[in-house]
Formats: sequence, structure tokens, C-alpha cells
Amino acid sequence: MLDEIRKNALKALNFKDNAEILAQISALRKCECECEFGDVVRIKSENVSENFKAQIRQTALNLRPWRKGPFEIFGTFIDSEWQSFMKFNLLRTKMALENKIVADVGCNNGYYLFKMLSQRPKMLVGFDPSVRTFLQFKFLDKFISSGIKYELLGVEHLGIYEHKFDTIFCLGVLYHRSDPIKCLKMLKNALNPGGEVFLDTMYLDMDGDFCLSPKERYSKIPNIYFIPTISALQNWCERAKFAKFEIIATKETDLNEQRKTEWIFGESLGEFLDANDRSKTVEGYPAPKRVYVKVGI
Repeated sequence: MLDEIRKNALKALNFKDNAEILAQISALRKCECECEFGDVVRIKSENVSENFKAQIRQTALNLRPWRKGPFEIFGTFIDSEWQSFMKFNLLRTKMALENKIVADVGCNNGYYLFKMLSQRPKMLVGFDPSVRTFLQFKFLDKFISSGIKYELLGVEHLGIYEHKFDTIFCLGVLYHRSDPIKCLKMLKNALNPGGEVFLDTMYLDMDGDFCLSPKERYSKIPNIYFIPTISALQNWCERAKFAKFEIIATKETDLNEQRKTEWIFGESLGEFLDANDRSKTVEGYPAPKRVYVKVGI
């Protein structure tokens, strides 16, 4: 069953635009390089031509939009919409991944997975059904050769996956799910005994056990269903049978972390907030804040 789902997902690579970009990536010459996994994931080499650098830049431009990062590839700096190291550095204080089987559900282009390599996990698996971010990962990993497995699958496939996990990251996913408690149950059921889940979600900075359910859009984003208070989020996790709930940090999303760059199309946070009152979205809701938690069984 899972192999059939994988096969069907890969059919999207045959679409004209995807096939053309995949051909560009395949045509790039693989070369000896050095990789650094700091705030910028950097791939560099002293022995590449200007023509090769131009190929790299054009391929990277063809892969826009770049939401997560930043990256630098043979001198081309990809200034992603999100300064993703800010989130990673918050979570890293609670990570202990050595020899663990780790998943990132909603992994985008693999930025966080690449950053996890330094902790020497036993296995890293990324789940994301987006073909564009899969192609970004293939482009990067052509030179990094990370051993990370990228699956064009979603959280709904965890129950039939070949492995269970010691640690799961599910960052910026929960508010996109129309049934967040069901999503949390799927994450819990995919854990090995003693396992843990790192969650990041937008939240309402208020007291009480309730959540916001936007009428159409929140911060111009159409597919957001529920934004809970922290108390309501904890209730969801308890209903999903998580026994542990630890708040790692709370943070207002600001223009230092999320902003428009030449590497995306369209708008970003600056256009999502009320021009006259940055404490509100353009729809009049409270501006985005995020809570980072670790839950366990």
C-alpha cells in the first residue's frame, strides 16, 4: 500500500515544469565540496568554474519560492523568507538525537534535517507532499549527500510507515489540520516507547481553554483552521494521550524572522499585518505568535 502511494506521489515529477527542473538538477556536475551546518547551511568548494556557479544560481532561482533556509551554494546566497535558524536554535536546547530514529513531518526543503546531522541520529526521515520542496532538497542533497530519506508523504501516512520514531518534529503544521487532535494522535502513535514530539504552532496569547477559528483567512493564509491558547493546546495534547507537556519558548513572529526577499514570490509578513497596528493581522485578528513545546508519552 505504501509503495503504491509513493509511486503515485512521484508521478508529479513528470509534469512539465517539475520534469524540467529535475533534468537541470540531474545535469549538474557533482563535485568535491565542503559543507557547513551553521545558521547558514553552506556548500562550498575552491575548484568550481564561474560557468558552474552560474548554473547553480539559475537552478536555485528556478526552484523558487524558498521558504526555509538560508543556504549558500557555491557562492549563491539563498535568502529564504524565514530565518529558520531562529526556530532551530530555540529547539536545539532540548534536542538529544544521537542514535535516534528521527522524523520531520512537514520538512519543507530539509533545512532542519540538515542541521540535525551534527547530532548523529541513527536515521533521518523527512515527510512533505510538496514536490517543489522535494526538488529543492534533491538540489541541495546532490552535493551534501546526507543520507536523509525524503518522503512525498504527510502526517496521515505515519500509521502505515515502515518505522516508528524516537523523536518527531512537527513544526508549523498543526494549524493547517482541520482535526488537530487527530493529527496529534497520529504523531503519538508513530512513536517508539518513551518517544517525544517537538511541536511549533501559532497560539492566542490569552487565558482560557479556547481557540480562534478564522472565518476565511488568518494573516492572509487560507488554510488555517484553529489557533489555540496554550491551555487549549495542552488540552489537545492530553486528549491525544500525551503524558508530558513542556513549553520550550513563546515568541512573537517579527520581520527579523519572516520577510519578503528576492527568493520568494508574492507577499510576506509585512503585508500580512495591519499597516496601522502591527499587533493585528489585516483581518483584525491578533498578530501571529508561536509557542514551542515538547510532548512525550
